[in-house]
Amino acid sequence: MADENQNPSAGSEESRDEPIIRDKRRIDPETGEVRRPEGAAATDAAAGTSTDAAADAAASEPADLDEEVLTVDDILNAATAEVQEPSDEHLADLKRVTAEYANYRKRTEANREVERERAVGATVAALLPVLDDLDRAEKHGDLEGDAPFATIAAKLRGAVEKLGLTSFGEAGEPFDPQRHEAIFQQPSDEVDTDTVAEVVETGYLLGGTLLRAAKVVVKTPQ
Repeated sequence: MADENQNPSAGSEESRDEPIIRDKRRIDPETGEVRRPEGAAATDAAAGTSTDAAADAAASEPADLDEEVLTVDDILNAATAEVQEPSDEHLADLKRVTAEYANYRKRTEANREVERERAVGATVAALLPVLDDLDRAEKHGDLEGDAPFATIAAKLRGAVEKLGLTSFGEAGEPFDPQRHEAIFQQPSDEVDTDTVAEVVETGYLLGGTLLRAAKVVVKTPQ
């Protein structure tokens, strides 16, 4: 009997001395997936439940009714009303800008015309000695008939007239110190006021600008 009692005790001691093997590998050899620690799934589930609950609570909260929400139609309607009913300040600004633009256009056009006349004047001024030669040739009778020289002179005079050049200075017209340059004076009892007796060099106007004064001989009353 003593041996039988000792055998169970020995068997339990042998079973108690067997090693316990725990698999701590992070990769599951069968599925190839990463193993998660025990209890992590429960923690994630609890966290997901908490997040969903917070989102549901935020969605269920009522919107602030005092906050005004403007739509595109509201903005367009406000802008249209402002255009249809401009204020006095806007009207004053509009009138000021319109007046400034009108003045700017006038100044620009005036400056453009001045620059054009200046450029044309510089070109025509270079041709004045040629026109003087034509006048002298005409006085000597070289431009009579249909001679080629007369035809060329007529074309040149017509071209400069198209540019706005006009000549002045005739014998018998009153002497004007603004337009005439007296190179000689002749006392005469035939006139009561200073009068042009002879034109030595023709004067020219380009538009309303005096390009060159006429050089004349003046008769003065005695």
